[in-house]
Amino acid sequence: MDKIRKRIDAFVKLGNFLSQFSQEGIQKNDTVEFNDIFFDGFKHQLKLTEENNNWFTRENLLFACESWTKALTLSNIEKWIKDESLITDSNKVVAVVMAGNIPLVGFHDFLSVLISGHAVLAKLSTNDKHLLPFIAKYLEFCNDEFKGKITFTSEKLENFDAVIATGSNNTARYFEFYFKDKPNIIRKNRNSVAIITGNENEEDYEKLSEDVFRYFGLGCRSVSKLFIPKDYDFNQFFKGMYNKQDIINNAKYANNYDYNKAVYLMSEFDILENGFLMIKEDESYASPIASIFYEYYDNSDDLKIKLYEDRDKIQCVVAKDFLEQEISFGQTQHPNLWDYADGVNTLNFLSNL
Repeated sequence: MDKIRKRIDAFVKLGNFLSQFSQEGIQKNDTVEFNDIFFDGFKHQLKLTEENNNWFTRENLLFACESWTKALTLSNIEKWIKDESLITDSNKVVAVVMAGNIPLVGFHDFLSVLISGHAVLAKLSTNDKHLLPFIAKYLEFCNDEFKGKITFTSEKLENFDAVIATGSNNTARYFEFYFKDKPNIIRKNRNSVAIITGNENEEDYEKLSEDVFRYFGLGCRSVSKLFIPKDYDFNQFFKGMYNKQDIINNAKYANNYDYNKAVYLMSEFDILENGFLMIKEDESYASPIASIFYEYYDNSDDLKIKLYEDRDKIQCVVAKDFLEQEISFGQTQHPNLWDYADGVNTLNFLSNL
């Protein structure tokens, strides 16, 4: 088996391993390789992760595992890499500075570096520091060529050939200065939007609630802004959101809801709310936790121009028969391997180092 095939095979095995951890529960499958060594340990890492970060609930952790299970199939990986010239042997080290806003958010970069044949030097967020090192150990058992190719550090990054860094707009300025002499991908803040035309049905709004509330809205693929037609009736929107009402039972979410509501009321902003979500008219894309912004549009052509002009601020556009590159309602947190963050082809960047 050639080296690239062995790398692919290791990630397919990882997908099989993660398939034991899904939203329906945790169920051991004795046919999964190296389960005796890793199954109980991964359960423990999930528990540690939940204790370390209250945003990372069991439900969201298992959702993340299930999402990667669906992505890491042989057919998906082969489709993803088919147009790229992967490197059989590489002596290059790629540093990856990972965010920590949602579980395993840095895994795609980690996967991309290793599948490309390079070594990865990963700087983890303190918010998400347990799962990936454990997954790395599993991969080393699946393919011993990964041994020595995976390093985690909490120190200053040194001795690397290229970098992929994800952070806020403020940290991106630091990254751009610090990494200016290396080939790099620097990602900044982005948010996702939903286009409401008035042709949506009840099911569309219920699916949209998943785009709004999954991971408490902390992901760049989470919808934080609505574009709505004039004279829009918000009752339809709130009705669709209602099936996520239990989110207010999460203490951190409830605290943010109370705090942001107080800020809005003291500032005398006009808001609409339903007990667990506030909506406010605002031209910004990034809304605080437990709130979503909206903006009216006059006609679809003007809105399409605006979306194009603001494309560097937008990760996903959720819509129904509005744009060619739209994402269906309820699908923002189900990206394919080839749905690159910020539209930058990571695999192509890595293959050309």
